[in-house]
Amino acid sequence: MKMLEKKVALVVGTSSGIGYGTALRFAKEGATVIASARRLEKLEELKKDALERGFEGEIVPYKCDIMVEAELDAMVKFAIDNYGRIDILACIAQNGMLDQRFTMDVNAENAHLFFDGGPLYTLQLIQKCMPYFEKQHFGRIITCASGAGVGSTPGFTSYSMAKAATIALTRICAKEFAKFGVTTNCFLPIAMADSFSTSDQSAEALEFLKSTIPVGYVGLPFEDISPMLAFLASDDAKYVNGQFIGLDGGCVELV
Repeated sequence: MKMLEKKVALVVGTSSGIGYGTALRFAKEGATVIASARRLEKLEELKKDALERGFEGEIVPYKCDIMVEAELDAMVKFAIDNYGRIDILACIAQNGMLDQRFTMDVNAENAHLFFDGGPLYTLQLIQKCMPYFEKQHFGRIITCASGAGVGSTPGFTSYSMAKAATIALTRICAKEFAKFGVTTNCFLPIAMADSFSTSDQSAEALEFLKSTIPVGYVGLPFEDISPMLAFLASDDAKYVNGQFIGLDGGCVELV
């Protein structure tokens, strides 16, 4: 039996990078994956990829803008109407990656871009899924933060603040929802992504990471990041709750 067989997973941010790799892994482990992002054509490519690999699970492309709450409502409704349940919520998308700034260059618009497209939509989706998790007495919530949320990364001010907020949200949900059979965990990844080529700060950060990651390379989403997320989403992870797991080759010291 596959690790996630008969599970329904809602994975947000699946058009590329870690979200794409996670959706593939969940499908490999037998889950029905509602794969969400704004670029529907990329989601269709994801579905084709899973089919060509012969994975037992199903990729269900779903176009959604995380900045629009009505679209979040519609996505959760789609899952319930079509599959009757949601077992796993993985919030991996993060807006603002193309607009990294140093502290003195951050304005309200930039800060809202990161917060609304990170911890806020994550909070909203958790709120929308919790009634179903509670009814089932089962749920797996996986959030995505960053070492920038526990350390200091000049040039990534709004991003760092948003990821710190995601960590705080995870800690709170883990304590509030465990009594309903729901676990909440956060992963802090360093992995190859398109965003590393979007700005001078991002490119410089990638070069720095390559020289400092103890294992000697920058991880790949499917091969290096997604296996842990599949475990966190599984029945076997019922005693893992409120954790912050660095999937970074040993680069960041977590506190």
